[in-house]
Amino acid sequence: MTATSEPRLKITYATLRNDNEQLHANFDAGLALARSELGGTHGVYINGAWREAAETFEKRSPIDGSIVGRFATGTRQDVRDAVDAARAASRAWARTPWLERVAIMRRMADLISERQMEFAALMAIEVGKNRLEALGDVEETADLIRYYCDQFQANDGFDHPMGNLGDPQVHTRSVLKPHGLWAVISPFNFPMALSGGPVGGALVAGNAVVYKPSSDAPLCGVKIAEVADLAGLPHGVFNMVTGPGAVVGAEMQENEGVDGLLFTGSYEVGFNQVFKEFSRSYPKPVIVEMGGKNPAIVSQHADLEEAAEGVMRSAFGFAGQKCSACSRVFVQAQVYDAFLEALVAKTNGIAVGDPTDRKVWLGPLVNAKARAKYDAAVADAKRDGRIVVGGEVLTGQGTDLYVAPTIVTDLPADHRIWTEELFVPLVAVASVESIEEAVERANDTIYGLTAGFFSDDHEEVEYFEEAIEAGVIYVNRRAGATTGAWPGIQPFGGWKGSGTTGKASGGMYYVQQFMREQSQTLVD
Repeated sequence: MTATSEPRLKITYATLRNDNEQLHANFDAGLALARSELGGTHGVYINGAWREAAETFEKRSPIDGSIVGRFATGTRQDVRDAVDAARAASRAWARTPWLERVAIMRRMADLISERQMEFAALMAIEVGKNRLEALGDVEETADLIRYYCDQFQANDGFDHPMGNLGDPQVHTRSVLKPHGLWAVISPFNFPMALSGGPVGGALVAGNAVVYKPSSDAPLCGVKIAEVADLAGLPHGVFNMVTGPGAVVGAEMQENEGVDGLLFTGSYEVGFNQVFKEFSRSYPKPVIVEMGGKNPAIVSQHADLEEAAEGVMRSAFGFAGQKCSACSRVFVQAQVYDAFLEALVAKTNGIAVGDPTDRKVWLGPLVNAKARAKYDAAVADAKRDGRIVVGGEVLTGQGTDLYVAPTIVTDLPADHRIWTEELFVPLVAVASVESIEEAVERANDTIYGLTAGFFSDDHEEVEYFEEAIEAGVIYVNRRAGATTGAWPGIQPFGGWKGSGTTGKASGGMYYVQQFMREQSQTLVD
């Protein structure tokens, strides 16, 4: 069901504009439809059927505290049943000709795009994204799936002839084959793109999937299960279990029937628990996509208005709750004061409130845990540095999760605000004497996800590109100093403590991670 019969707009983070009247009219129709779907009770999806749960948990909107729905508190037995169903279906799915798998996955992508307004409105209500970012998230999900289908076609199903040393009786091939069953554990901040993307990659590669959405975004997970079913995936190939990580996630990690695991979340959980502990009986593939402490560097040769706009958008978009958010800025001393003044002016212009309102750019934090992190960081910043703007909870909104976007200066170089990923709308700014000093400080972190640079000096740009330690870099990007990747345009993946494989989502090497190579030799 679509929210409007008008022609569908192609939406990306780079093309979204708040003055597009058709887009807003379509979103408003989607919002009305989304609101009619709230308040329901949802089970787990196993072997092609919805199963009622003995226990449920409530999900409330961070916007106003209203009920989004009640969702199954999945059990270890639910996960075991999902694993059994997936394993039973996996062999037939793997043997399905890859062109047929691609066709089914393209249908899934098209269904997501057709319902982009409805899904984006549900996402805005569920996690507090503004309407433009939510629309981008939904369409990115569809485009990630399409891109992985494109890669399968471009590589002829990853089945390639090899050499024979001149012997015509020898026929050799390299074939990539699915592992069997992948578990996918997804976060709240891109509740569709970081769910549908890896799920789509695993499925098109011929694997079955057991999927756990974030408990902060369970309704988005339910919608992904709905479109997987409508797209025509065979029963058991895709399964979804909601519930706590300590139960559902733990069983996915410990269950010997799971052949590979993809986790997106914090470094603490991703590295110390998932990466270190997943492989028990033998080495298994594990993809862990973790956080960032992403820097932007502003040269004395930068366009300061452009730099301030890019930093503001990346630091405060979705309240800083992105692994790619800009949380550190290093500015050459010659332009430090002018840049800070421009950044403050743009920050003061941010409209905060209900993110489903077209005039609002910044909504609430997702939950009380995020609010506690913000409060603690602000307290530390007041004690050890200087808050230039922000640093307060905003009253008069629907909940106590609305906070002011915050700029901090004068912090000691070893302060935790420079090193810890906070996931809140707070950015630290420091003056540096040289680009070399800025790059050195930028690289002084366990993370290596994204980084931004602003300069009109070509030699400086070349130095930054060569020296910076990050998987995704942007130069002179007004739309976002460190944020805003798109499938097939900017592959998104981290170095160092930000990721485990060095292969980026939305890139040419991603879908192969869900497969393993088999060398085949046939002698006549």
